[in-house]
Amino acid sequence: MPLLLGCIADDFTGATDLASMLVKNGMATVQVIGVPPAAERQEPFPLPEADAIVIALKSRTTPANEAIAESLAAAEALLAAGATQLFFKYCSTFDSTDAGNIGPVADALLKRLGAGFALACPAFPANGRSIYQGHLFAGAHLLNESGMENHPLTPMRDPNLVRVLGRQTEGSVGLVPFSVVEQGATAIRQAMTRLAEGGRRYAIVDAVTDAHLVAIGEAAAKHPLITGGSGIAMGLPANFRAQGLLPPRPDAAALPAARGLCAVVAGSCSRATLGQIGFARDHAPVLELDVLATPDAAALAAQALAWSEGKLNAERPVVIAASAPPEKVAALQAKLGRDAAGALVEHALAAVAQGLVARGVGRLVVAGGETSGAVVSALGVRMLRIGAEIDPGVPWTFAETGSAEGAEPAGIHLALKSGNFGGRDFFLKAFQHV
Repeated sequence: MPLLLGCIADDFTGATDLASMLVKNGMATVQVIGVPPAAERQEPFPLPEADAIVIALKSRTTPANEAIAESLAAAEALLAAGATQLFFKYCSTFDSTDAGNIGPVADALLKRLGAGFALACPAFPANGRSIYQGHLFAGAHLLNESGMENHPLTPMRDPNLVRVLGRQTEGSVGLVPFSVVEQGATAIRQAMTRLAEGGRRYAIVDAVTDAHLVAIGEAAAKHPLITGGSGIAMGLPANFRAQGLLPPRPDAAALPAARGLCAVVAGSCSRATLGQIGFARDHAPVLELDVLATPDAAALAAQALAWSEGKLNAERPVVIAASAPPEKVAALQAKLGRDAAGALVEHALAAVAQGLVARGVGRLVVAGGETSGAVVSALGVRMLRIGAEIDPGVPWTFAETGSAEGAEPAGIHLALKSGNFGGRDFFLKAFQHV
């Protein structure tokens, strides 16, 4: 099974989102946590065979030079493993600041590949993300009116992606508008060729339906680098099938049977996650940690684990959340500083997750990209097998921890949820799907 598509994701939930899309469209996919150590030694990638490999980084909000270095190391690993196309995956809300990291990382990857042009399309209509005339919408609202303007790390206050990306890159940015996208793959391909020949380095590509994303994917079949959200990946497997490289994969989403107790750990402060916590209050035990009152990671973790005693079971999850509305987040950041506040929440919830697993939790939902990164790192997870989708963009995954000879693999089932994804009942629904 030769590697076809090599993917680099700038956070952990985004990586599972992308991997889920590829699995759903018939590609056997493995997610790797961080750059594999062998990549640092320029050795072949020591991974099980897969059609696609997604390397999950925690580079969305790191300094740009660190994000570039990690992304290039991931690219080297994927290219050494035989990837014929690279995909740089970022959030469907284009989370970044004017300093990056989307533009700087994409610039570095294009340079490494010796390519001069890439498309940029974070659209994901199934989750309400659409691009029209270069403007990104979240549901019926422009991005800067969707709640993302209050994001504690990457506040998005300009919905025009041509302008946003233009402020981050050394190159220039053009647009493939809705009127062209509506005409299909050939028209899109021709429009991107004209932009590239005219000196544009990137093209924001409008998309408001899944059909648009499939056509965009087809138009980019020969691009060395694709950048965008997971939505655009739905059109990529067909390109490899058309080349005779991808056989049918009816079992691409198969995972071992789930065991153990159920829990949810939430750190995201998005509107969607806050709504999910609110819904869960009426159906499951919920603990909302007051980080402002107890700004100590060890104390918060001890409080949460003590609370969970006697409540953990295999039928219904407990929910432990450090999520908070914008005014509380602002107060915590004012008290501790932005970076310190974020690190405190991550460390606390990572310790909570470790304690829950030690107490027998075998099915764990984690809400929030930064939180997911901290939890997966704390649990020592290096690789995830990707299973079936719970809600658009969120699959169950399986982290193997070993097995007896001839027995089914032992491990933990994880659902790493982007803060913005999932229906209001997600924290309960997830455990009906595994």
